[in-house]
Amino acid sequence: MKKRELGRSGLEVSAIGFGCMSIGIADVYTSSARTEQEAIAVVDRALDLGINFLDTANIYGDSEIIVGKALRGKRDGVVLATKFGFVANSSFQNRAIDGTPENARRCCDESLQRLGVDVIDLYYLHRVDPGVPIEDTVGAMADLVRAGKIRHIGLSEASAATVRRAHKVHPVTALQTEYSLFTRDPEGELLATLRELGIALVAYSPLGRGFLGARFRSIDELAPDDWRRTNPRFQGEQFGRNLAIADAVAEIAREKGITPAQLALAWVLAQGEDIIPIPGTSNTQRLEENAAAAVISLTADELRRLEDAAPKGAASGERYAPAMMQLLSQ
Repeated sequence: MKKRELGRSGLEVSAIGFGCMSIGIADVYTSSARTEQEAIAVVDRALDLGINFLDTANIYGDSEIIVGKALRGKRDGVVLATKFGFVANSSFQNRAIDGTPENARRCCDESLQRLGVDVIDLYYLHRVDPGVPIEDTVGAMADLVRAGKIRHIGLSEASAATVRRAHKVHPVTALQTEYSLFTRDPEGELLATLRELGIALVAYSPLGRGFLGARFRSIDELAPDDWRRTNPRFQGEQFGRNLAIADAVAEIAREKGITPAQLALAWVLAQGEDIIPIPGTSNTQRLEENAAAAVISLTADELRRLEDAAPKGAASGERYAPAMMQLLSQ
């Protein structure tokens, strides 16, 4: 597995990481891993493939516990990331945020216990709390660095202005945000700011929540409790328009002799050495397919064709329902 540096931290991470949400919450995505042992086996396979960058969060059900069990005896060389900020007992579609220093300290201790580790390599603020100055939240996270409980600080879905304010308090190592052929919002001011400050972009949902992986043709193929059934991009005519974009991408993949998911991940990797996609899956076959994308190169003509097939802003529908959209880019 090829490696990339995480910002200017000196940490080397696999060019493709592993997003661990789907192994911990059965009612978020349609899942293949239905038992704890099956979920642990997926993490084990990721490590075997050379994926050393694992991304979880305190609200991903029992994901932290599963990751912790998978890492017993295998902690060395793994870059372990988790997050805090969402209030655990709030609904998925209407999350409450708590970015207070007290919550940062409390959640860190709880995550360390669930993970069964002494230190977290990268600790993210999952969403910026509009009621708490970012300087206060990051100040508390910096205290956790000094206490030896975390090594590096990250933000998720923060605006360029907020990143600058946070970085003045303590160096920010990574900014996590949705980024794919479907969602290209970071391009422009945010990505330019990250590159100026030496902050990595960690791209979640690099497969467009499954669209770009050619995983389904109808919303009926998703489990009844799969949250995407309520996502705007999966509704009515918007689903059809987005499927047409995915089909155009899939045709380019077919001609190249790779899978649509591999092409979508190769596109993200081609946008810069400072970008690390973290696709998630609960299926070992999909995991292996994703990992193989790390060695795929795209020609200038292929990149141009992908730009034509999925230009910026082409995806139909908002990324989230209105309540969650309000929490973005604070």
